[in-house]
Amino acid sequence: MPTCEVEVPRALRSVGLVFLGVWVGLGAWAQSLPMASAPDVYQAAPPGAILPPPQEARYGPGVLGLEGLSLQRIGSAPELGWAVRDLNSEIQTRLGFTLSSVPRDKPLRIGTLQDPDLAAEAHSRNLLPDRPEGYGLWVDAQGAAVVGYDPLGAYRGIQTLRQLLTPTGFRFAQIRDWPQLPLRMAMIYLDKDSPTVNNALIPLLAKYKFSHLLVMCDYVQWNSTRNLWHPSGASRAEAERVAQLIREYGMEPIPLIETLGHAGWMFYGGQNRDLWADPEAQTPYAYDPLNPRTYQVLLPVLSEAVEVFRPKYVHIGHDEVANVNRFPATPQGLEAGLPKLFVEDTLRLYTHLKGLGVGTMIWHDVAFGEAYGGQIAPLLPKDILVTYWNYSPATDYPALGAIRGQGFAVVGSSWYEPGNAQSMAQAVLRAGGVGLLQTRWSGYFGNLSLLGGEARQGLAYLGAASSAWNPLAPVPEDLQARYREAWRPAPYTPISGWLVDLSRLATRKLSDPDGTGWLGRGPDTDLSNLPTGVQRFGGYSFALSRALMLKGSRAGTEDLPQTLTLPLGVGAKAIAFLQTTGFISSVPKDVVGAYTFTYADGTRLRRPLEYGRHLVSWTDVSATSLELIPAWRGKTPNGLEVGLNTWVWVNPYPDKVIQSITLESSGGPANPVLLGLSLLDGVPPEAR
Repeated sequence: MPTCEVEVPRALRSVGLVFLGVWVGLGAWAQSLPMASAPDVYQAAPPGAILPPPQEARYGPGVLGLEGLSLQRIGSAPELGWAVRDLNSEIQTRLGFTLSSVPRDKPLRIGTLQDPDLAAEAHSRNLLPDRPEGYGLWVDAQGAAVVGYDPLGAYRGIQTLRQLLTPTGFRFAQIRDWPQLPLRMAMIYLDKDSPTVNNALIPLLAKYKFSHLLVMCDYVQWNSTRNLWHPSGASRAEAERVAQLIREYGMEPIPLIETLGHAGWMFYGGQNRDLWADPEAQTPYAYDPLNPRTYQVLLPVLSEAVEVFRPKYVHIGHDEVANVNRFPATPQGLEAGLPKLFVEDTLRLYTHLKGLGVGTMIWHDVAFGEAYGGQIAPLLPKDILVTYWNYSPATDYPALGAIRGQGFAVVGSSWYEPGNAQSMAQAVLRAGGVGLLQTRWSGYFGNLSLLGGEARQGLAYLGAASSAWNPLAPVPEDLQARYREAWRPAPYTPISGWLVDLSRLATRKLSDPDGTGWLGRGPDTDLSNLPTGVQRFGGYSFALSRALMLKGSRAGTEDLPQTLTLPLGVGAKAIAFLQTTGFISSVPKDVVGAYTFTYADGTRLRRPLEYGRHLVSWTDVSATSLELIPAWRGKTPNGLEVGLNTWVWVNPYPDKVIQSITLESSGGPANPVLLGLSLLDGVPPEAR
């Protein structure tokens, strides 16, 4: 994990002997805080539940150990090879080795119903898969097997088996599973940071059983549009690589090229000024479908996209056509009218794609909206796949049934609001739709935002994966922890260290029975439900008692200290802070405080604390940054959902003794609060 400390050199000075309890030597150094050693201050743990939840599953108390286990691929389909790759990658990451294919005491078999022995055993166990992408899976003391209805089913089953892996082996289980929706799609982007993000994101999405990826391609540097190349766009070679990577992880790519509206890519760098639909607009948005040269620019791009992605569909956008500028705007356009222009443009692109053997997808809002739907939808070919979008949770989405009733196949599209994907998937299932699309709108060049300010949009992938596969099942509650861990999967090897007792410096109690504790709001709004003593949250252990709360500007926090110094006198490779703020900050990237690390040789490092990146309020349980590790989640006595997060600092001088850590507050509304501090003898992979 990158750091931004500012080093302040100081004259080196000799120090006395260091003991865990007391500093002996120069000056009046404070007595070190009490601390206890532990062999597993950090211990990564397997997930508590399978994601997506299987349709039928039974779990036993035993574990199949990996000693003497051999991995047997039965069949030649490439999907089976991908399954072996993914399973061995999981075992290598978690336990540091891979399974051999040499026959040994116990088999772990991967195959399909084409193998008569696997099919017969699946049948005898009542685990016979009976539909596309379905699988049967069993793990017991004699071995394990994943049997796919088809090769993709075997591949999906291995993603479940990966989640059954524990530090001692695979959990006993019997599972028969299949997807409720055949099309389970997530949206990704191509930009200059595509390799950094998509190399990890694509396998992550495969692990949670997505079947298709919608790839935003507006600013790809196509051969046919060299005059439109944006420096932050992805190269055509990167598009080809991503398309191949998607397929090698068991999914199908669908390029999205926004046309008619949202077509700013056609005008980058001042190009194609003659194609603006609204010549008097301040900035271009839609193109002029009455200008023949429009299609001299556009059709070669569609052809290249088909050549690169070899897709079954191309999504041509066609949403919000008149939302930004006038459309139509020219005299000829006004005479024709929006419905006629929309239909003729759609048919032009549809016909071109059909000639290349590819189907067409469009957004629903213009073609099926109240304003023009009656004039547009009846004139469109019924084999266009319609993506209906609504980004708010709802009990139902009647438009899905209306679109389906007009003879079109329909996909429901959700965004990041909690509950949106699940309610949409359930509505799609009722309406007879074909699938769910989890959209992501993080900017054309915003791939890296998934690791920072737009982590909430990445987190939404996991909820959508759950609901698209099994719409009626409850979505697992630990999505924040899963999402973060999926980016940086950790070995199951524990890391030793020290649990620091902060009670001596505490400034506030967690409870507030009389209005003098926690935030001074009384017993209904406090942290009394947080367990104390030695507790493990999200892989990290802490010794918890009371809180080190600092001064803020809100009532009840003004009389607290501005700074607190924690004397330590030990070294550490990394430090885990269980921390929060008393109140929310509405200021973007608000620096609410800082840690100053003082070493025994006089070196000092100051680490500013940014709200939303390093800490958030205890009442803010949304995902904001991958640097925050979800820890405890609970409720106040009056039912308010609250939580705490861990932030891990990697020590750039692991061989030096840390004399002390000083926590300071900036004095604003979001006053820092430290509840737990643990010193680590190693650096967890998720913090690197």
